[in-house]
Amino acid sequence: MGFQALIIACSLIVGLTPVWAKRVVTVQGGPLVRTEGSHATIWCNVTGYREGVEQDFEWSMYLPSAPDREIRIVSTAQPNYAYAIFAQRVNAKEIWVERLSGDSALLHIAKLEARDQGLFECYTPNTDGQFLGSYSARTNLTVIPDTLSVSSAAQTLSKVEGETLQLTCEVSRSTSQHTHLAVGWYLRPADDPADTAPRDIVTLSRDFVLRPGSPYRQRLSSGDLRLDKTGANTYRLTIYKLQPADQGAFYCEASEWIQDPDKSWYAISRKQSDKTSVRVQPTDRDFSIQVTTERRAYTAGEPLELRCTIEAQRVPERFFSVSWVFSSSPVAVVGPDAVPTLGAGYAEREALGQLTVRKESANVHLLKLQRLLAADAGKYICRVTEREKTLTGDFIDRSKRSRNVQISVTELQSNITASLSSNSTFDEGDPIILTCSVQNIWGSLSVSWQLIPPPSTTSTPTTEGEESSSSPASEPVELASVGRDGTVRLGPTYLERGSYGEVRATRERLDTYTLALYNAYPSDAGQYRCTVTEWIRTGPEPNSTWQSLGDKMAAKNITVKSVESSFFVSASSRTPSVTFGDSFDLQCIVKPRHNPSVPATVTWRFQPANARSAPRDIVTFTRAGTLRWGEKPPGLGTRTTVDRSETNTNFRLSVTRAGRKEAGTYHCAATLYRRNYDGTWAEVANRTSNLLGISVLQPVSKLRVQRTNQSVQVLEDSRVRLNCSVAAQTAPDSQLAVLWYARRARTAELEPPAAAPALPEGPSPGGLEPSTGVAGVINGVNGVNGVANGVGVGVGDPDELLLRIERSGAFEYGAYAEEERLRSRLQAERPSPRQHSLTLHRTETSDSATYYCLVEEWMTDPDGAWYRVAREASGFTHLLVKRPEARLQVEEAETNVTVPETGSIRLGCSIPTQSSRDSRFSVSWYVIRPDDAASLTSAATSTDHECVFSIGHDAVFGNGNCSPAEPPGGPESRLQFERTTSDLYTLTLQRARPGDAGGYYCHVEEWLLNPRGAWYRLATNNSDVTIVNIQQKASSLQSVVCSNDSLFYFVFFYPFPIFGILLIAVLLVRYRSRSHSKSQEGKNGAPLLWIKEPHLSYSPTCLDPPALSLHPGSVE
Repeated sequence: MGFQALIIACSLIVGLTPVWAKRVVTVQGGPLVRTEGSHATIWCNVTGYREGVEQDFEWSMYLPSAPDREIRIVSTAQPNYAYAIFAQRVNAKEIWVERLSGDSALLHIAKLEARDQGLFECYTPNTDGQFLGSYSARTNLTVIPDTLSVSSAAQTLSKVEGETLQLTCEVSRSTSQHTHLAVGWYLRPADDPADTAPRDIVTLSRDFVLRPGSPYRQRLSSGDLRLDKTGANTYRLTIYKLQPADQGAFYCEASEWIQDPDKSWYAISRKQSDKTSVRVQPTDRDFSIQVTTERRAYTAGEPLELRCTIEAQRVPERFFSVSWVFSSSPVAVVGPDAVPTLGAGYAEREALGQLTVRKESANVHLLKLQRLLAADAGKYICRVTEREKTLTGDFIDRSKRSRNVQISVTELQSNITASLSSNSTFDEGDPIILTCSVQNIWGSLSVSWQLIPPPSTTSTPTTEGEESSSSPASEPVELASVGRDGTVRLGPTYLERGSYGEVRATRERLDTYTLALYNAYPSDAGQYRCTVTEWIRTGPEPNSTWQSLGDKMAAKNITVKSVESSFFVSASSRTPSVTFGDSFDLQCIVKPRHNPSVPATVTWRFQPANARSAPRDIVTFTRAGTLRWGEKPPGLGTRTTVDRSETNTNFRLSVTRAGRKEAGTYHCAATLYRRNYDGTWAEVANRTSNLLGISVLQPVSKLRVQRTNQSVQVLEDSRVRLNCSVAAQTAPDSQLAVLWYARRARTAELEPPAAAPALPEGPSPGGLEPSTGVAGVINGVNGVNGVANGVGVGVGDPDELLLRIERSGAFEYGAYAEEERLRSRLQAERPSPRQHSLTLHRTETSDSATYYCLVEEWMTDPDGAWYRVAREASGFTHLLVKRPEARLQVEEAETNVTVPETGSIRLGCSIPTQSSRDSRFSVSWYVIRPDDAASLTSAATSTDHECVFSIGHDAVFGNGNCSPAEPPGGPESRLQFERTTSDLYTLTLQRARPGDAGGYYCHVEEWLLNPRGAWYRLATNNSDVTIVNIQQKASSLQSVVCSNDSLFYFVFFYPFPIFGILLIAVLLVRYRSRSHSKSQEGKNGAPLLWIKEPHLSYSPTCLDPPALSLHPGSVE
């Protein structure tokens, strides 16, 4: 029933509500792929709303990194709708909404950014009063990089009407999306306004369809316009038969297209290339001719070149014939096919290579006569004929001729010139090469080489003090000659030397001759002459003869520098001092520059430091380029390397990981050799360099030990830890030896002195003996009294060695450790490589001293030997070992006791405070007799009073600090001793006698066991005095009077005025009689007490003293 009622209610509501269509919001389907920087649009439509109400649109987006967070972009209803990330772009009108109609809008993003990628949502607020349908729609926008690239070389071209224009354009892309390219060429005429659309030439669409622009449709059909894809990214535009209307700026435009999900194509990128400016010049059919030559006057035998240049437009596309005419006689005709036709008499000269007719370019023709004859003088003309085809198919010839060119040819004579080129100065052993160049050659040449040695110089003084040289001229020496046919003949003086190939004369070319003297000697200096003779064959063949036309000579003075004069050897080093393990380089500079013909042998020599022997050879660079090692090279040859420069002027000796063996004096010696032409060697000179002293030092010590002074006070039998910390060391692989020392205090209490200074650093091959050298080093550093003066040590007192820990870890105890029995109580540790500690167990008072450590740093030299780099002392630890503080206190419970005769006197001794829980006590009771009245209220020294009872700290009776008068333990002993607790002692005196009256106190001695097992007394203390009175059985007059107060006052006060004198007399008599009685008791009184030694069960290992108890009968 309830469900049916709900259905009926819903039906009634629906029946009463106006019926509208369901609202539907649609957005452009995605995903949409657009390029970064491009203009993107997304449309949004809404349907199914109440008619007549304009709809608003609100755009938002969701980033891929935060798909649930809405970022508002722009709204048609709210001006400040955008979030901060888009607010600036919205305010700058880079993002806006274009309303297409009341229910349709278009979102514009002027310039896409990479961060714009995400999910875009179009939302339309409700305007119907109720919600029915969808109010938003979403689409995905993907932003990819713009990889489209369009390039074309910007240039300016000048063309003539009818020529061909070719332009190329490079178009590429590297997107991962499936896109199509469209490439087009456009022309912007030069005379068109800037706002005029460019002229479309031809476009290759995205479907690979060629579409020409309307002005070029006919030309594309006729083949005068082409767009070819010549490569993967290259597009070429070709325009045949250019027209004046084609003038302007050409550029290439490419667009990249992608297909959206709705099957529509969208241009995601569009770019243009640089522009090429083309100027088209209208054609002109006229042409002109010009003949050029270098000069008009020539000599027989010289070459003649005549060039005929045609000046016209579009010459390659026209047909020209060129005719050469000499003095009205045809020489040659060159047709449009560039094939020459020679005239009579010139074909033979062309066959001999004396005539050349050719077409150098489309508009230049050449006529060349290799050797002019006298008959070649005259007028030369170039005639050009153009053949053109008319519209009717006929050919029309148009001809033009050039002006006459008059050429004059004089008779033949030698005009050759000769020049000799070479360096002026050569080093000994270098090759001397001279080049003789000849110009203006007509005939054949022969060359003769001569040498004029330098004259011997004699000096004669002049009037001005200068010297003038004069000597007879030297005769020329024939070196070599080269004939007309190239035959070489050496002079008689140089035949033997030339047989070894050291003298050569050659003809490199027709105009170039060379003379080479290899391995120059100082005797090769002088003036060299090159004499050139020109020859010509005269007369008819075969009886023609050679005729000399003339000769020319060129000379050159050559100086050969002897290597011995400039031979120099020097040695240098940048590191005269190095440390162990370092490297050093030694340079040996040999001058002049190396010459294979004059090589040098270089030897490195070494003399060890402090050695008197002669230097020994380390290594030798032979003249053949090999190495020869000496007998004993430094470092056994394993750490020595050598090399030399390419020019053999720098010989380097390198020593790595230097040690003591490499310290000494180095120098290099060089020997210069000359190689004779017959292959033998001759020694020229010897040179020795300067000495180089190399010092190999120990590395600078970086050892640093912490020097913190401290004072330590401990009780005996404690444990003390001494630390020795190394803050820095010279090398990570160095090893440390640690020596522990103690300095005993003798004249003063231990006080912290200043920190110990660093010990001197220096080599010590054998190390430092602790027993002999440490005190000397310490005292030497700190002055006469040394550091010990700060702690009260006498002058010159040596420090005692406790323990030496070698670098290998071995232990060695000092004599002091043996004497003081420290060996069993010392414990050395190394918690870390740089941390050392020494622990002193079971300290004694004799251990009070100043302790420090001495650290020695050891390293190995490159030869493997150990050496000490440095040593440094740590700070001082001032140790004071004390005994426990004496805190012994003794108390007595009662201070005044009256005991009847034959009663028991109980004396207590309580120890409320003791110095140590391990203390043992020696307890004694003393009695002060009544006759010593001054001592009844305080205990004096025990030696002044009578000893009653004593028990030692070892629980032995009578073994205390006194001997009792009555020996305990006898059958008649009246003493009973009890120890109920560890700190409460009780002594009971039974069967009291009148003579037992007096002042009693206990004397306690506190004993401790030292670490060596010996007992020592730490403290003593006495209790307060307890006064004991003995009440006798028989009453005397004094006791009666004194015991009754009424009687006492009656006797002594009331009748005082009467009986004063009598009472004083009686008292004096009574007092004397009592003193006499007491003295008799001291002599013949009761027997002294004696305490028997009870049976004790006592173990020395017990921590608490045994409980002692004396029972009645044990003391009599």
